[in-house]
Amino acid sequence: MISRSERWVNYLIQSAFALFALYPLLSVVSAALTPQGQVPTLLPTQITGGNFAEAWELGRFGTYLRTSVVVSACVVVLATIFSVMAGYAFGTMRFPGSALLFYVLLLGIMVPTEAIVVPLFFDLREIGLTNTLWALVLPQTAQSVAFGTFWMRAYFRSSSRSMMEAARLDGAGHWRTLWSIMVPIGRPAMVTMIVLVFMWTWNEFLIPLVMVTDESLRTAPLGLAFFQGQYTSDFGLLAAGAAIVALPVVVVYLFLQRHFIRGMLEGAVKE
Repeated sequence: MISRSERWVNYLIQSAFALFALYPLLSVVSAALTPQGQVPTLLPTQITGGNFAEAWELGRFGTYLRTSVVVSACVVVLATIFSVMAGYAFGTMRFPGSALLFYVLLLGIMVPTEAIVVPLFFDLREIGLTNTLWALVLPQTAQSVAFGTFWMRAYFRSSSRSMMEAARLDGAGHWRTLWSIMVPIGRPAMVTMIVLVFMWTWNEFLIPLVMVTDESLRTAPLGLAFFQGQYTSDFGLLAAGAAIVALPVVVVYLFLQRHFIRGMLEGAVKE
């Protein structure tokens, strides 16, 4: 039984960590709301939304956000489909070379992007895919499938075997067992994977920087970097641009946080 004093100590410690984590975010939002010409403070005396409107227009964030949404949506959809199918295969089936193939697939997690981006650029250029949306979608999908397969394999290996065996006795094949039984009950694990893949794709900087030169194909983080280079002296505009770029990730996490946390807890199992 936890005493009242221990409970209050826990609350104080958690509050201190929460303030430590939120302080940078509050500073950025406060600076974005501070009128130009004033020194940004944590609690501004005057609040204005002019920085957001000006940053949106000058930085062309509408175009960049649209590109990021398209790229992130494509990567999330493709990576989720492939990861679920691969994770189910590696987690429930035994076939020759499955262990070796799985560890080869894990190279996508272990090898950093910096080590492959240059040869990947030349490969995509040879087939005419550089400076296209495919140059942004395909590499990030491949990297996300490596993690997603690892994540979903752990989920399927810890799932109830009796449920799958009952489905087999009822005449369900692997395809129906996967999509009609295992996927619905594994929604928290899938949502966690989707949120992580979305955040990683949205925040990816190196691949868009190398693969595209067309301004209309710049993603939001890349556009923010170019915007920062143009308006280094106006911290209010930079803060507004950073808040605009970060807002979609915050919104997605807030809407899916319950499933995300539940999926993290379910995924924290030892094989």
